[in-house]
Amino acid sequence: MDMKDGMELTRGVWDLHLFDLAGTPITVATLVIFAFIIAATLIISRLAQKGVVRFFNFRGVKQEGTVEVASKLLHYSLMVVGVGIGLQTIGINLSALFAAGAVFAIGLGFAMQNIAQNFVSGVILLLERSIKPGDVLKVEDRFVKVMRMGIRATIARTLDEEEIIVPNSAIVQSTVTNYTLRDSLYRLRCQVGVVYGSDMALVRRTLEGVARHVEWRNKAMEPVILLTDFGSSSVDFEISVWIDDPWNVRRARSKLNEAIWWALKEAGVIIAFPQLDVHFDPPVVESLGQIRKVV
Repeated sequence: MDMKDGMELTRGVWDLHLFDLAGTPITVATLVIFAFIIAATLIISRLAQKGVVRFFNFRGVKQEGTVEVASKLLHYSLMVVGVGIGLQTIGINLSALFAAGAVFAIGLGFAMQNIAQNFVSGVILLLERSIKPGDVLKVEDRFVKVMRMGIRATIARTLDEEEIIVPNSAIVQSTVTNYTLRDSLYRLRCQVGVVYGSDMALVRRTLEGVARHVEWRNKAMEPVILLTDFGSSSVDFEISVWIDDPWNVRRARSKLNEAIWWALKEAGVIIAFPQLDVHFDPPVVESLGQIRKVV
């Protein structure tokens, strides 16, 4: 076989017809070109993602979730552009391809509605940066800490050390309390009830002393003692202090409750418990007296 025959054979291999796509014949040559463009897009995407990481590090953004979401968003965008360029390069009319798959695209769109909604919500969270890894939130009446933010969902940890997956749309579309948005200052409240015969001035002084001597409270914020209610069997007080770590609120509340218990006990103040006074009408009292005499 001479060189001319070899070139013709090679040309024949490159021009070998494989299949048709959207009315365009796909050969070995066009398939290789398309694969080369996709490979080049992947390389460009990887370099661009490294550039994004360096940019965020230069700007002082250390949150892994924010950097990861930005990298994935850039990757998906570049891949869409690369696939489009590849299809156009090998001669496929994208408009014809989209028209042929319009019905399928509509059905797929309905099926992926929630996924797309969560994706867009993830982009919104990325741009706003109102929530980031490490933040302490209240979502759907749950106290959680954000561990990682993905493009579809956010991974959070509860106070019971359980990891939950929260769809991004649930965070964007509902009312979420972020206890660490601007600072980590959190108001801790404890309630206690004392009997009605207590010296209320002594009770207030005791509670103020307890609150002021709590070592782990934020000293810049003064404690607040409020008489909140006259209950059925107690006079109710609320003790408020501020802490710098809302994630440890349960331990802090436990320590404050113990301090209140021992301080009131030392001061001779009785902590109230539910009581019920029963009063009988005179005829009932008389009947009971007669029964006692018979017995």
